[in-house]
Amino acid sequence: MAEKRDYYEVLGVSKDATQDEIKKAYRKLAKKYHPDANPNNKEEAEAKFKEVNEAYENLSDPQKRKMYDQFGHNGPQGGFGGQGGPFGQGGYYSYSSSGFDNFGDFGDLGDIFSSIFGGGFGGRSSSARRNGPSKGADLNVRMEITFEQAFSGVEKEIVITRDEECEVCHGTGAKPGTSPIKCPTCHGTGQVTQVQNTILGQMQTTRTCSACHGTGEIIKEPCENCRGKGTVRRQPKIKVKIPAGIDDNQTVVLRGEGEPGKKGGAKGDLYITVKVKRHSVFTRKGNNVLCEIPITITQATLGAELEIPMVDGSKEKYKIPEGTQTGTKFNIRNKGFKSISSNSTGDFIFTVTVQTPKRLTKEQRELLTQLARTMNEQPPVKKRGLFG
Repeated sequence: MAEKRDYYEVLGVSKDATQDEIKKAYRKLAKKYHPDANPNNKEEAEAKFKEVNEAYENLSDPQKRKMYDQFGHNGPQGGFGGQGGPFGQGGYYSYSSSGFDNFGDFGDLGDIFSSIFGGGFGGRSSSARRNGPSKGADLNVRMEITFEQAFSGVEKEIVITRDEECEVCHGTGAKPGTSPIKCPTCHGTGQVTQVQNTILGQMQTTRTCSACHGTGEIIKEPCENCRGKGTVRRQPKIKVKIPAGIDDNQTVVLRGEGEPGKKGGAKGDLYITVKVKRHSVFTRKGNNVLCEIPITITQATLGAELEIPMVDGSKEKYKIPEGTQTGTKFNIRNKGFKSISSNSTGDFIFTVTVQTPKRLTKEQRELLTQLARTMNEQPPVKKRGLFG
């Protein structure tokens, strides 16, 4: 399979492009590669158009763009999802690349094609798109986890509030045994067109049908359970697997766990932004773990084998040399955070701090006094030369 091109490269924009610049570039390329505008080279134009379409879908959505900037095309799979993952199709950090056949999920895409081609894509009218299947809204929640949970990964259960399909009417909004009927006012289009005579001639205006509120359907006998909405408000519990190595303010995506779609459209997605609590001992820099380890004067002077506490609760033995100075850094390889976008692992870097005792026993004071007699207690002052 050919490697996908960078989305920014596809649209010909920089990585810090504004949403207006992205939309402008998309309009230009969509018009250029639209299959209807390339009848002599339709197959190649369709492939190009699909590529442009996918790039715009991901870069025009701030959340999807953020995920793409962090993790690239596929996102980290890392055993926590992907195709066939623990939550089914999509899993974590996946992208919904609907491509050429699924225009209804784009929001303003219909307006773009209407302005370019004067009537929508492939002969579909704007009202038909409006009343066709549409994807449900995405949901956003925040989750707080500990430093250790970010290091090792964790499965947590969260409670969210969302609409779910009514189990009585199965989303139709009509009383069981009945069905919605086509709106007689707009004939199912959801819109009413009016023609007015003005001094400039006849002017045609289109407005949302007030009888069906733009749905194109009338429910004569509403479902008593959902009162004709087709959905009911629920607070389901959802299990979320947070991958090892996730950083503060990064996002986990659960496909299909958002609001239900309309007219048979796909469910929205659930975006979970992770907040990592500060730790009293450890800090993080990239994928490296940093901490300070206090040592005594004798350990610094004579050298010592230290037991270094790791983030996962284990301990690593590390021998520091004699004459170690305060502020010296030591590195334990591959004991940091796992990368969620590759197979690499950071390091554990600790800095030693020599502690001076504040209270001494009589015996300790005598021993230090004897040591002091054998040493020059005034360290030599390094004099600066004439030229520094």
